[in-house]
Amino acid sequence: MERMRIVRRLFMDCKGNVRTNIELQLEFSAIGRIPKFSRNYMGIIHHIGRYVLWISKVFKRPEKWRIYRQRIFEEVQNLGYASLGLVAIVSGFMGAVLTIQLAYNIDSPLIPLYTVGLGVRDSLILEFSPTIISIILAGKVGSSIAGEIGTMRVTDQIDALDIMGVNSTNYLVGPKMIAAIICNPFIVIISMILGLVGGYAAGILTGEVSGNTFIFGIQYWFQPFYITYALIKTVIFAIIITTVPAYFGYHTSGGALEVGKASTISVVYSIVIILTFNLILTQMLLQ
Repeated sequence: MERMRIVRRLFMDCKGNVRTNIELQLEFSAIGRIPKFSRNYMGIIHHIGRYVLWISKVFKRPEKWRIYRQRIFEEVQNLGYASLGLVAIVSGFMGAVLTIQLAYNIDSPLIPLYTVGLGVRDSLILEFSPTIISIILAGKVGSSIAGEIGTMRVTDQIDALDIMGVNSTNYLVGPKMIAAIICNPFIVIISMILGLVGGYAAGILTGEVSGNTFIFGIQYWFQPFYITYALIKTVIFAIIITTVPAYFGYHTSGGALEVGKASTISVVYSIVIILTFNLILTQMLLQ
């Protein structure tokens, strides 16, 4: 009786007339829209809680250290060495553009020209190398991680690892995270050096700044803590770059289309989280 009452209420209006097809479609679409915002809001909380519980499995001690170490070396090759070419190109052009822009905007004779070197150095160390390079790596490395783990999920390879008693989260994500923590600081330092080299070359080739003036600006009033600040941010970003895409790939369900969607959304979330933590760490470390 209860089912009949629900069906009658759903398919008949208040006067007892049977609803048309269009009226039913409008009714169902309205019903679907009511809880949508609530579902999205609860979905974010759900993802945060599931991510915290899931990432705790990454830090469990692996059963076979020999295989674990071998995977770390492989991930250093895949995540670190394979990204050097892109980082070198971006860093060189980034330093060159900063030099030209700073030299162009210094119009007052009261501002010394070595300020160009000082500005390029601080901009690269404090923001461009640790943050922009991390965002670029989130796009390159993050999409690769999400695609790889997502494909393993939809092809039941992760289920096979779980059946064999292997901690699949630790086995798949742990080596990637450790490799990124090891490699990314070196990549960022290389980015800083190449950015300064690019700025030096741009200053000489354009004639905006002489080499000696640019080098003097690089050496002037240097704060060693800036390097420490940049490396702290880089380590935090390395954890985000590897774990957030791995999370979305690990919890993918469906087929190839869902794997592609997981790769896309993982990059978007990684960039947003990197920018959020960039603001938080800047406020904490430089206040």
